Amino acid sequence: MSMPARHYLMCRPDYFAVEYRINPWMDPTAGADRDLALRQWEALRSTYQELGHTVSVIEPVGGLPDMVFAANGALVVDGRVYGARFAHAERAGEATAYLRWFIDNGFTDVKVPSCTNEGEGDLIVLDDFVLAGTGFRTDVAAHREVQEFFGRPVVTLRLIDPRYYHLDTALFTLDGRDIAYLPQAFSPGSQAVLRRMFPDAVVASPADAAAFGLNAVSDGKNVIINCAAADLQLDLKRRGYEVIPVEMSELRKAGGGPKCCTLEIRK
Repeated sequence: MSMPARHYLMCRPDYFAVEYRINPWMDPTAGADRDLALRQWEALRSTYQELGHTVSVIEPVGGLPDMVFAANGALVVDGRVYGARFAHAERAGEATAYLRWFIDNGFTDVKVPSCTNEGEGDLIVLDDFVLAGTGFRTDVAAHREVQEFFGRPVVTLRLIDPRYYHLDTALFTLDGRDIAYLPQAFSPGSQAVLRRMFPDAVVASPADAAAFGLNAVSDGKNVIINCAAADLQLDLKRRGYEVIPVEMSELRKAGGGPKCCTLEIRK
C-alpha cells in the first residue's frame, strides 16, 4: 500500500546541548555528545527521505539548544500555522524563529498564539479531530484557541506523570484513526476517554514508554520508532506496520525522540 508523501520540518542540532533542566530526563552535569546527536539526526532525516517524504530544514539559532525539537515549534493544518508559546523562558526564542520560517516560506495564514502551547508536542492531529495534552506545558485555554482557529474538534487529555510532560511522549497516531499510548501517563478521566475513543489502540508498556517508544512518527504504513522500544515494535509489526527503528540516544538525554525532531507541514 502506497501512502501519500509527507512534508516534515526539522532543525539540525548544531547548538544542541543539555545546559539546563526543564524535564526529568535532562541532566546538565552529564551533558550530551553533540557530534553523535548530529549523526543520529542525519540518520533520521535520511530515513524520511528514503521513504519518499520531503524534509525542509530551518536554520538553527545559537543559544537555543532545544530548537532541534521542531515538533514544538508550531501546529500546521491545511496550510494554516498556529505558533508556539513556550512554558519555559529557556525556549521562548524558538517560537519567533519558527514563525519567521513559515512567513518567509510563503505561509500567509499564521496565528501568533495568546495561550501557552508547545505545538505538536501537545497537539496531535488525527483525521477528524485534534488530541490536546495539558498538565505540564500547554494551557488548556490553548485547546480552545486551536479549535477556533482550525475549526476542528479538540479533545483535552490531562497528563499526570512528569516524565511524560508532552502528549507526544505518551501517545502517537498510527494512521489518522487509531493510536498507540501509555494509559498510566493520563488522568483516570482521560484514560476513560481514550478507551472509549480508541478501543483497538496499541497499549504500550511502561518500559517501552520510558524508552521513548511513543515518541514515534507514523506515515500510516511505516513507523519510525526509537530502537530501544522492543516490545512495542513487535506489537506494531503484528498490526501490519513496517517498523523502522532509529537510534536517538543523545537527543533522548534532553527528553526527545523521532517525533520531537519532526514537525509535520500539512497543506
